[in-house]
Amino acid sequence: MAERKETLPEDITEADFNFYISAANTRVSPFDLEIRSTFHQMTRTRTYALINSTSDPIIQLATVHTAEEISFLKRVLDAMFETYNAPRHEIMAITSMQAVRLNKPSGTDRRETQNGTETQGSAGQGLKMVEAERMLKTLIEEGWFEKSKKGYYSLSPRALMELRGWLIETYNDVDEEDDNEERLPRIKQCAACKEIVTMNFFRMQRSRDCPLCKTEWSGKDFVGERAAPKTNKQGSRRSGGGSNANTSQVIRDEPSHAEDEDDE
Repeated sequence: MAERKETLPEDITEADFNFYISAANTRVSPFDLEIRSTFHQMTRTRTYALINSTSDPIIQLATVHTAEEISFLKRVLDAMFETYNAPRHEIMAITSMQAVRLNKPSGTDRRETQNGTETQGSAGQGLKMVEAERMLKTLIEEGWFEKSKKGYYSLSPRALMELRGWLIETYNDVDEEDDNEERLPRIKQCAACKEIVTMNFFRMQRSRDCPLCKTEWSGKDFVGERAAPKTNKQGSRRSGGGSNANTSQVIRDEPSHAEDEDDE
C-alpha cells in the first residue's frame, strides 16, 4: 500500500484554500454563520472571521458583558462615528482619554437597538474610570478594538466585518427632522472594494485617483487618526459650549502631516 504523502502548507494553493472556505461556509450556513474576510486597512493583512449573519452583534456582546459595559461601548462608538467624524475631520477613532471620559451616560445619550428597545441612555450609573479602562483593554483582547502607537482606539477588521450592517443602519440613518436636508453618510465604503473605510485613503493604491469619480487625491486630506486637528499647548481645543466640552474636545497633540509623509 502506497504511503500517503504529508500535505505541507506550501502545497495548498489559493484556489484550494478558497474551496475549503466555500465548503465550510456551506456547512455552517444553516446555523446562520458565515466565514468572511477583509484586508487590514494599514497592513493589508487578510483577516478571516466567523460571523453570525442574522442576530444583532451588540446583543451578542451582551451575553458576555454587563449592561453598563455595553452602554459604555455604544457611547464610544457614538464618539467614533458621530462626535469625531465631521466632514472636515473624519477621524473615526478615539483617544484613551476621550474614551475613558465616556464612562458615565450624559443624560440625553440614548440609542435604540434594531428591535426598538432602548439599551443605552441616562438609565444606569455607568462605569468607574478604572472599569472603563479595563473594558477598553478587554475589547482589544476580544478582537473588537485596535490601539495605535499614538494611542487611538479604532475598530478592528473583525469588528468592521461583524458590525458592518449595524454600523450602516445606526449611523447612516436620516432623522425625520433632517429629511429635507442633504446629509453625508457617516459610514463610508470604498468605491472599489466596497469595504468600510475608517483609515487613510489610497495608502496601498498605485493610483491616487478615485476609482469612482476619477478625482486625484490631494495628498493632504486624510481619514482616520491623521485627520485629527492639532491642539494647543494645553492639549485641548476651545469648544463653543461649556457643558459638552468633554465630548467636543480633541485631547491630544498631533504631529503635522509633514512629519507623517514617510508613512505614505
